[in-house]
Amino acid sequence: MLRSIDPATGREIASFPEADDASIDTALNRAWSARQAWRDAGLGMRTALMRSVAGVLRTDKSRYAALLTSEMGKPIVEAEAEVEKCAWTANWFAENGARLLEDEPVESTATESYVRFQPLGVILAVMPWNFPFWQAFRAGLPALTAGNVMLLKHSSNVPQAALAIEEVFREAGVPEGVFQTLLIGSAAVGRIISDHRVAGVTLTGSDKAGALVAETAGRELKKSVLELGGSDPFIVLADADLSTAATVACRARNQNNGQSCIAAKRFIVEEPVADEFEQRFTSAVAALKVGNPMDRANQVGPLARGDLVDELERQVEESLRLGARALTGGKRIAGDGYFFEPTVLSNVRPGMPAYHEETFGPVAAVIRVKDAEDALRVANDTDFGLGSNIWTSDVERGKNLAGRIEAGQVFINGMVASDARLPFGGVKRSGYGRELSEYGIKEFTNIQTVWVGPARDGQAKAAPPPRAE
Repeated sequence: MLRSIDPATGREIASFPEADDASIDTALNRAWSARQAWRDAGLGMRTALMRSVAGVLRTDKSRYAALLTSEMGKPIVEAEAEVEKCAWTANWFAENGARLLEDEPVESTATESYVRFQPLGVILAVMPWNFPFWQAFRAGLPALTAGNVMLLKHSSNVPQAALAIEEVFREAGVPEGVFQTLLIGSAAVGRIISDHRVAGVTLTGSDKAGALVAETAGRELKKSVLELGGSDPFIVLADADLSTAATVACRARNQNNGQSCIAAKRFIVEEPVADEFEQRFTSAVAALKVGNPMDRANQVGPLARGDLVDELERQVEESLRLGARALTGGKRIAGDGYFFEPTVLSNVRPGMPAYHEETFGPVAAVIRVKDAEDALRVANDTDFGLGSNIWTSDVERGKNLAGRIEAGQVFINGMVASDARLPFGGVKRSGYGRELSEYGIKEFTNIQTVWVGPARDGQAKAAPPPRAE
């Protein structure tokens, strides 16, 4: 049984039975049957339906946002922004899909040669709870525009959101079988990936879940894209605008109640400005309003589940025991729901959970460094490599340092965010592959070479190898 729990109260809202093997097989048959017609429908029809998806999202934005808030605790203002972002992205792929997928001519020995992009078929999307709409649409919109069909296995604690996403595509007029939600637990994922009707899998989640999915996909020789965890560095150099950096740092750590893979988590500050940054940052965090996420005045709501509070509490308490200091917060909030105080930890050093582990909640770790070189060393001293920030008044210096950071994204003097126009993804244990942009829309395509003869005169044979000197 999949249960929807209101994290602000801890009370069950609804429950749903898991799909059995017969239901899964029916969905797979439906997707398999839909794939050719969806591919043959052509980009014009597919992009028109992406516009319809945007329209449905905007028409019913208030209802969908309230659902996200009640099911996983996202502040209502952020929930509305999430739905709007999905709509904007649907329109972006509608407007740009044809350009991104057009054949690419290539000079070769042929009379004509080009590269075309063909959909692979049925794609399984295994998605997390923290951005219930955005994560699914971020994966689904480019894949569907490219001509694939999709099966969504959403996180077990957001079944209502999962069903609502299918509803959006259905209301938009997307044909039956092109996008389906499967109400299943993680135990069924391996079997679906291994099924001959499935061509690939995309997962957003933990590195442990990603490793299991990658193992199965690799064994079956199927394409996979993994967007996993992060322990993003937020580097503040001595010449940074500290007022702006501290204000953005507060938002970057505490957006979505601190539950974001690209949230800044380790605040790496040059020693000469560390005291001032800590003071400004701590003041901003301490001023955050925590409470009922349906109240528009509140900026931080509950964590999504009780076990997440337990884990965050362990990480903070262990770090404090090893010598960290809590400048503000540091404890769970008593009462109903799964609330934790927005927290700033100082004196964070190697060996502490706050230094090495991904803290998935409103807890920030401040790490002091002697200079920019030391900051880079600490920034790269992690198993993850998703997003990163550099704050400096010398933009050229920031660009040079960015090239030495091991991360999929580096934001200079700004907060890390996903954007349909830019590729999104990471390196190391943050995964591989890219979502969004021209790179993401081609991830689940067959990049096919087309060579048309006859060969042009003088180029029919390969050039001889160069002579050794």
